[in-house]
Amino acid sequence: MEDLKLYSDKALQLIIDYSPKVITALVLLISGLWVIKMITKYGHKIMEKRKVDETLMKFLTDLIGWTLKILLFVTVISQLGVPATSFVAILGAAGLAVGLALQGSLANFAGGALIMIFKPFKVGDLIEAQGELGTVKEIQIFVTKLVTPGNKLAIIPNGTLSNGNIKNYTEEGKLRVDLTFGVSYDADIKQTKEVLMSVLTSNEKVLTNPSPTVTVSELADSSVNFAVRPWATPQNYWDVYFETTENVKEALDQAGIEIPYPHSVEIHKGE
Repeated sequence: MEDLKLYSDKALQLIIDYSPKVITALVLLISGLWVIKMITKYGHKIMEKRKVDETLMKFLTDLIGWTLKILLFVTVISQLGVPATSFVAILGAAGLAVGLALQGSLANFAGGALIMIFKPFKVGDLIEAQGELGTVKEIQIFVTKLVTPGNKLAIIPNGTLSNGNIKNYTEEGKLRVDLTFGVSYDADIKQTKEVLMSVLTSNEKVLTNPSPTVTVSELADSSVNFAVRPWATPQNYWDVYFETTENVKEALDQAGIEIPYPHSVEIHKGE
């Protein structure tokens, strides 16, 4: 009985000693979570007003929230009497281990943040990067997804994407289509230029500003080559490319202008 009374007295004393700390820690935890909720909500509204990218906005809101929650947790633990220095040391060691294990992921994470902040491209843009050409389908925090002209999905890690060269074909709103056609040396240059230009001006998808150009680019071994340069919107680029190629062939044939090609010569030996 004496032992039981002794233990009950000690338990009662511990409750009396630690009750204020526990109550203070609970009040601090509840009020801290409420303050964090208000801070993240206010930060989200500010980013909405500044038209921050949706993905970046969610990422930054989550990052701020979790950072504040970790600080709050350390503060609550310290209030209960746990040494904060030792707890912070454990968190630091764990963070270092995770960082070393996830170097590639962290690089992609940082690359994604840079892409969302500086915006070298956006969803819907036609870009060329890391050997891939395609329309941006989705920008995630770790990877960017492109849809290629062949309707294939290309997934590029943001770490390499942010550190490499990026060609954005949509940003300026206009693209030049570079084509070269060769005709026979017997063809009249002025007539050929008129035929090629008529093909460009008759295509509604070819822009008038900047105006298309046709110039002699090379006197090759077996042909006079013309640089044909129509302009198009990014959406019409491939239409202009293929339609111009087809229409030029038909127009040159109708005008009687020869397109040189290798001729095979058959030699018949007598018996």
